Amino acid sequence: MSFSSNVKQEVSSKVMEGNDARAELSALIQMTSSLSFSNRGMTILVMVENAAVARTIYRMIKERFNSEIELFVKKKMNLKKNRIYGLRILSGAPVILTELGIYSARGLLEKPLQKIVATDNSARAYLVGAFLASGSINPPEKTDYHLEITAANESHAYFLQDVMNRFYLNARVIERRKRFIVYVKAAEKIADFLRIIEAEQALFDFENIRIERDLANNIQRLNNIDVANEMKAQSAATKQLEDIACIEGSFLYDNLDQKLKDVIAIRKAYPDSSLTELCALLEEKTGKSVSKSGLRHRFVKIHDMAEEVRNRAS
Repeated sequence: MSFSSNVKQEVSSKVMEGNDARAELSALIQMTSSLSFSNRGMTILVMVENAAVARTIYRMIKERFNSEIELFVKKKMNLKKNRIYGLRILSGAPVILTELGIYSARGLLEKPLQKIVATDNSARAYLVGAFLASGSINPPEKTDYHLEITAANESHAYFLQDVMNRFYLNARVIERRKRFIVYVKAAEKIADFLRIIEAEQALFDFENIRIERDLANNIQRLNNIDVANEMKAQSAATKQLEDIACIEGSFLYDNLDQKLKDVIAIRKAYPDSSLTELCALLEEKTGKSVSKSGLRHRFVKIHDMAEEVRNRAS
């Protein structure tokens, strides 16, 4: 199963009660259903692509309203997800929709009444239902962290965004192919979302994979820095040796003070050593300590002298 399916499997197995169950079911029904009318009255038609979600809706409707429900499965071979699970709720539709805060005398509401998410617990439950209905999360193995929920309509998208941002998820809304999507990009915020909907195992898997990959990336980054520093040091050493060769064949060499002659000798003896290593070697040879900045300054003097020689030669 995909990571999203695993999350849905996990959270759908948890049974909510009271207003929390109402909030979860409100999101599920609004985001997966349509209404039809016949001589039997109003019917709610629910269509979902996940069997666990279908079972959750069936259980909650039966427990809360004891409505008559007809189940069916459709096969769509031309789609990647080739099974659609359907529920026809044949009795009590107006009572169900009104109880769930998504129906009034004028018909279906574009978003639920505020009382449905009045508490933080009911808001969490609503997010569970919304994710079960139309949510997805990119697998944590991918570097493109992405959580999204397809809203029922534009008004519902901004309602859902407000509910998510009550928990500081930094959710945003975008229109894509005439649908309104609420999405979260940051890995830390996606982890927070999994924590909010109490998907503990999915959260553990997500964080474990993310930490392993981030550690590997950090190690690679440090290796790249080491390689870059080594290449930079090698380039500097090569230029220093070129400057030394230029001075040694000129009139300036005999006039150098002993400090510069010591630097030249140590660099020629150890052409691949870093400045730090040269400082230690120089102290060992002369008995006098020198800092990296002091050694760098001496190489600058040598370079200036080499430039003088080159300019005179040209």
